[in-house]
Amino acid sequence: MSTRRIGVIGCGYWGPNLIRNFVEIPDSEVVVVADLRPDRLAFVQGRYRGVYVTQDYRQLFEMGLDAAIIATPPATHHALAYDCLEHGLHVMVEKPLTLKSHDAEELVQLAEQKSRVLMVGHTFEYNAAVLRLKQLIESRELGEVYYIDAARLNLGLFQSDTNALWDLAPHDISIILFLLDSVPVSVRTSGSSCVLKGVHDVVFIHLEFANCISAHIHVSWLDPCKVRRVTVVGSHKMAVYNDVENLEKIKIYDQGVELPESTNSFGEFQCSYRYGDILIPNIRFSEPLRAECQHFLDCINQNVTPRTDGRSGLNVVKIMESAQQSLDHGGAEVAILPTSFTQMPALGAIEFSGVEGSLG
Repeated sequence: MSTRRIGVIGCGYWGPNLIRNFVEIPDSEVVVVADLRPDRLAFVQGRYRGVYVTQDYRQLFEMGLDAAIIATPPATHHALAYDCLEHGLHVMVEKPLTLKSHDAEELVQLAEQKSRVLMVGHTFEYNAAVLRLKQLIESRELGEVYYIDAARLNLGLFQSDTNALWDLAPHDISIILFLLDSVPVSVRTSGSSCVLKGVHDVVFIHLEFANCISAHIHVSWLDPCKVRRVTVVGSHKMAVYNDVENLEKIKIYDQGVELPESTNSFGEFQCSYRYGDILIPNIRFSEPLRAECQHFLDCINQNVTPRTDGRSGLNVVKIMESAQQSLDHGGAEVAILPTSFTQMPALGAIEFSGVEGSLG
């Protein structure tokens, strides 16, 4: 199989991680890195002697590349991705795909017209612990899912050109859509601007799904503890994914509550509580970003649709738009209107290769 020639646009916070992974993958070659800042280009030259650097990303179109990786500020994603697709490149864009659903739809349509792979960097969908959580739901080990609760908290990084909603929530929204294989019908959002006036640094999101499942997301730049947690509450069991844990990232709680079959009076009404074992799955963990980068190359080579394709990115952007609208209107419920691209990607090709069958 031929080596894929890669160009990377953006070498700020996340770009160096993408460059490192594509450099280390045997069937890819990072040919060029583009960034407007000379100091970031000097960083690349110091680390990777054979990589060409430029301040003009348009030089990528003259270098015989197969694909472009875009890791620039979100406001630039649409224009850069559109230009790369127009020039026949496969494209992987960091989250969020765009800041407007109309722009995301345009990219999806263009990628389909050009028969190019368009993929979004929803990295957590390549996390072995998240895959295990999805397996628990699909196998119905947890029973019927009642609700999902997610929290992504930390102290910083404060930014003046975005808010905690757009900075942090795309991660958890993409995880929840992936776990439930469904798109919500409405959203309510509230928050606070505690440090910078007009910039929401604490946000609470409530999602409602058509199957009566709800999901709750709490994101914050203003919390003393780093929290990266997703809890799935089911009718049989409950599971907690804690990304901050080094080893025990998933815990399955054999706990629940059952109503009495029938009662004659209020005094006889007693719920039955079950307190069972806590199981910790043995998960073979590998770097999610490496799995994501390899998946992008595999999709190009095999001409298949990525797990986190453009339509997946569009769904997240559409929910983010509606969540921001709710936030701007004091927490009013906002319907998430369907589009021709709301169907989730087929999940049959997902492999749970990072999960051991036994429980520890």
